[in-house]
Amino acid sequence: MPDAPPAPPARALKDWRSALPFWCSLLLLPVAYIAATRGGWWVAALPLSGWTMVSILDLAGGLDEENPDPATPERDLFWYRLITLIWFPLQVIAVFACLYHATHGGLTGTAEKIGLFFGLGVISGAVGIVYAHELLHQKNRLERHLGDLLLAMVLYSHFRSEHLLVHHRYVATPRDPVSARYNEGFHRYFKRVLTQCPPSAFAAERQMLARRGLPVWHMRNPFWLYGALQLGFLALAFLIGGWEGLGLFLVQAFSAVWQLELTNYIEHYGLTRRHLGEGRYEHVLPRHSWNAAHKVSNWFLINLQRHSDHHYKPDRRFPLLQSRSADEAPQLPHGYPAMAALAMIPPLWRRVMNPKVRAWRRQFYPDITDWTPYNKGTLPPPKGSS
Repeated sequence: MPDAPPAPPARALKDWRSALPFWCSLLLLPVAYIAATRGGWWVAALPLSGWTMVSILDLAGGLDEENPDPATPERDLFWYRLITLIWFPLQVIAVFACLYHATHGGLTGTAEKIGLFFGLGVISGAVGIVYAHELLHQKNRLERHLGDLLLAMVLYSHFRSEHLLVHHRYVATPRDPVSARYNEGFHRYFKRVLTQCPPSAFAAERQMLARRGLPVWHMRNPFWLYGALQLGFLALAFLIGGWEGLGLFLVQAFSAVWQLELTNYIEHYGLTRRHLGEGRYEHVLPRHSWNAAHKVSNWFLINLQRHSDHHYKPDRRFPLLQSRSADEAPQLPHGYPAMAALAMIPPLWRRVMNPKVRAWRRQFYPDITDWTPYNKGTLPPPKGSS
């Protein structure tokens, strides 16, 4: 499928000023400092800044549907890549400095401590996991290692295996746990993915090892690495703050995972690939991902909302992702942050999104009359996926 025409010119990407809006995540770090040092209601500043403020700014910023030249050489993307490379040490400092502060007399109330670390999940979830997702898709070993560290910091390392080996292969089919089904509320979805994704990721790695003639307990199974990194972060949290520190670290990790799965829920809700019979499905197309062209939330989420193009070219760097038009891919009415708030209230979510899913079906699959097996996920798994 052809890429959209290039605009602005590739040379514009070399200028650090063109990359600067994508560095807006750094603004969360002084907010974390203020929340930790002042306590009280200030602990609400992180989630308000990370989600509510971005949604408000989306209304003012409007849409950005311009596309850069996808053939831009990597050397011109230095200032874009740099933010993803420096984020891990900044996140470590933010989370563990706050952990020390909270457990050594800096904060006294249990509620404000929990509130602070729930808010820190905005840093490690809405930013850290999004950056990890970008890094894990690259071939550079340093970037992949940084992605693993960011995921381990929220105790969700299996996301790497699940995302690369399952989601991208089987998105919008019954084999993919994180493809949300039509009429499935987020809370039910969240419980389902928390229980299905780890064994799904492990099964995918076991299958990969079997193809190489290796047993599942072989050291090339990345689950050994996942476990070691996660235990390391848990041990560090305990050494800094004891059992209280460990509990607060878990609050941060849960908050981050919750935000990740809210995003996963939004990205493919109700979208399915056509079943061609006998476990065969059509190829992944731009129509199988929800997109949002809202400028500010795309700055904050480093173009994650150009999701159709990401599935078309998974290793394409985020500044080169292409915006897709409504005749190619379905469009959300708001950016991901606002849609995430809506997803937390299933009746409102269904009122907004179910008509859009039905319109999508009429647009792209007018010949399918019975959507029941798609809705319930009862179609056969893709061939070769078990």
